[in-house]
Amino acid sequence: MFRLFTLFTLLFLNSFACQGGYNSCISKIKDSHTIQNNSLYIPVAKHKLLVYSQIKPDAKILKYDPFLSLYLIEDRKKFPYPFDVNMRLQLGTAIVNEKIAKEGKILANQIGLNRLAHYNAKVKRPALITSSCCSLEGIATSQGIIQKEYIRRFLSKVPVVYSDIGIRVKNEKGLVFVSASNPYLKNNPFQKGDCIVLHNGKRVKAASTFARDILFSKVGSTHTIKIKRNGKFLTLKVKASKRYGGGNISDTFLEQKGIYFDKKLHIVKLSKKYKLYGLLLGDKLLQVNGTTVKNQEELLRYIEKFKDFTSLLFERRKFQFFVNIK
Repeated sequence: MFRLFTLFTLLFLNSFACQGGYNSCISKIKDSHTIQNNSLYIPVAKHKLLVYSQIKPDAKILKYDPFLSLYLIEDRKKFPYPFDVNMRLQLGTAIVNEKIAKEGKILANQIGLNRLAHYNAKVKRPALITSSCCSLEGIATSQGIIQKEYIRRFLSKVPVVYSDIGIRVKNEKGLVFVSASNPYLKNNPFQKGDCIVLHNGKRVKAASTFARDILFSKVGSTHTIKIKRNGKFLTLKVKASKRYGGGNISDTFLEQKGIYFDKKLHIVKLSKKYKLYGLLLGDKLLQVNGTTVKNQEELLRYIEKFKDFTSLLFERRKFQFFVNIK
């Protein structure tokens, strides 16, 4: 009964309190110059802009999320009608740019930093996902949708740090499974294929909410995870560490060691430690533990199969050489 009352209330608000509907959102995007080239400059306060951009903005940067390419910068023009991030239930949303709005819905939620959400309506991106009241529901990028929970957290006073318990997860047949396990995380008890059953006593229903709960927790916090492995139930206690990869940063678990790759597995960032190993920026990874890998997904799939060290085969100007990572 209460849920029905809530839905009728939302319908009333959306129908009568938001005059102009999505057409007003198009006008708001135009007036605020939100879309600039391939970037978004979204007014979120009278003196702040939320920026989605692959290029560093030429402005005073107040905050930066390298995983999702989000910036918070000063707004010198101070647009008087900023977008709010509305966390209340919405009856409908649309994907909106400066020319068109198409109503639609989220088909698949964002799974942490590794898979952005999918939306069933298409317009030229970047764009915004909004309610009919023009509240911000998500940021539409060419890779997918950054959902409002991540936007709200970025805009909060919480530092831009994500937590990690050494696994990546996926949905499969209505359950949540470990898709990859970090071999470099000390005493990591998880294995690929583990089914995540409970998290801190609560049933795990979706990879999206589980991944978000882990990411948004404090570094150093303790998590009790019940899993099912080979027909047996196990209860594991793990401590969250700092997340190093994901989103726009490579995520192969080697980031914890200080080695970062582009999509074709060329080294783009390197810690001083591995420069001493003879590695250089631009070196291309060919194999991990004797298996040829062509992209980050394949590297992540095979890298956990090591015991004492990981053997990496690199190529530099047609010269191939091995590096062992402990």
